[in-house]
Amino acid sequence: MDTSALSLFEQLHRALPQTQCQRCGYADCAAYAQAMANEEAPINRCPPGGAEGVARLARLTGQPEQPLDAECGQEGPRTVAWIDEDWCIGCTLCLQVCPTDAIVGANKAMHTVIEDECTGCELCIPVCPVDCIRLDNVTGSRTGWQAWSPAQADHALARYGQHQARKTRHAQHQAATRVAKARHHLDHLDSTTQPAPAGELDKRKALIAAALAKARAQRQA
Repeated sequence: MDTSALSLFEQLHRALPQTQCQRCGYADCAAYAQAMANEEAPINRCPPGGAEGVARLARLTGQPEQPLDAECGQEGPRTVAWIDEDWCIGCTLCLQVCPTDAIVGANKAMHTVIEDECTGCELCIPVCPVDCIRLDNVTGSRTGWQAWSPAQADHALARYGQHQARKTRHAQHQAATRVAKARHHLDHLDSTTQPAPAGELDKRKALIAAALAKARAQRQA
C-alpha cells in the first residue's frame, strides 16, 4: 500500500504492532501514535515493536533511534494467553479487559482463549483474582516485529475496532435502559394518588430529570 498520502499519525499508527497493550502509557496504539505525531511522546515506548519498531518510528518522525524505554518493558517474543480451566472461577474480569475479545466465556462459567485472536497484551494477567492465566511463547527466538507480520497487525486492529464498537453499543444500551427506567418512575410519580409532602414530589422530579439528562448525554457521546 502506498503510504505517501497518509498523515503522519496514520503512518505512525500503521508502524505499531497493534497489541493495544498500553505498555507505552497510552490507552491504545492510536493514542500513542497521535501523541508521537503531536511531538508529545518519544518513539521508544513500544516493547512489542522492539528495536525494529523504534527504527521505523525514527524514520517516520526524523528523530534519532534510541533504546527502548526500560520502564515500558523489554523486547520479547510474541505470546498468547492460556487459562488454566481447572482454576478459572468465571469472574469475567479478563473478558472485560481483552482488547480483541480473544477470551470467551460467561459469568461463573469456564473461560478460554482463542489463540489466533490473542495479541499477548498481558492486560488479563493482573485482573485475574486466582492467577490462572499464563503467557506462552509462540514465536521462539523471534522478537519484536520479527514475531509479527503486517497481516497480523491489521487483523488485531480490526478486532480492536470491533471490540470498541461493541463497548459503545453496550454503553448506549445501558444509557437507554436507565432513561426508560427513569421515565417509568417519573410517570409513576405523576400518576400516584398518594399526596407527597410539600415540595417532595418536585424534588424527586428534579432528580429524575437530571438523571435523564445525564443518560441522554452518555448515549450521544
